Amino acid sequence: MKSITGVKVADVVSVYSGAPGDLFQLMFGQQIHVGGMKASIDLADRAGVAAGMKGVDLCCCNGADMRFLVRFRNVASMVGVDVTEAIVERGRRLTREEGLDDKIRFILADACQSGLPSASADFIWSEDAWCYVPDKPRLIAEAARIVRPGGVIAFTDWVEGPAGLSDSEAQGFLGLMTFANVEDIAGYAKLLSGSGCEVRVAEDTGRFPSHADLYLNMIEMQLMYDALRPLGFSTDLLETFLGGFRFLAELARAGKIAQARFIARRV
Repeated sequence: MKSITGVKVADVVSVYSGAPGDLFQLMFGQQIHVGGMKASIDLADRAGVAAGMKGVDLCCCNGADMRFLVRFRNVASMVGVDVTEAIVERGRRLTREEGLDDKIRFILADACQSGLPSASADFIWSEDAWCYVPDKPRLIAEAARIVRPGGVIAFTDWVEGPAGLSDSEAQGFLGLMTFANVEDIAGYAKLLSGSGCEVRVAEDTGRFPSHADLYLNMIEMQLMYDALRPLGFSTDLLETFLGGFRFLAELARAGKIAQARFIARRV
């Protein structure tokens, strides 16, 4: 696991409460993860998420994935946990606007200590969010505690790729993204096994390189004015932001970072 010092949960809250969070939503849409709804469909199909199930989304952001699951997978209910108040309030508003607030509940809390009952969910869900959590062993343990025996933990996340990051690349990547650390596929699989889960899928989705280029093209070719607005129309700030994404795209094409998919069953 590659790591840096000085990054705390409060730093992540600051990112998603301000202009960077607004830019991420502009680039990614409501579903702030690589692959959007197609990625969600793929993860739900592979994990066997079906009608009538009860799920928990740890690090739920604005709740878009929960709304997808309720609307398109007929999930009976979802509870979303996130530590950023501004994002949780946005999620509650969007959920009310879509008329889904009778099936979706938000909790403002640290995903590592959610306060939810043990063995209370049929599945745990997350897409590209656990990379922001510094204490990944504690997070995986919390997911395993909440899901019932026989239930599923299904998530995607940004990970170190098979080519590996040099120390300088890791420092640049982690600092840019406000990640305290980054796991690799084997590391997550080990954490899941150590928390009493049978790992069924642990693999690179292969999406990152093409999607990183897509997000850059969207801003540079179509949405530049929209992207400038949260930055106070500073072209210098936007160029810094885009430069960071160009760096991510280079790392992804070199196999040094990736989006990985994990599906595990609680024994």
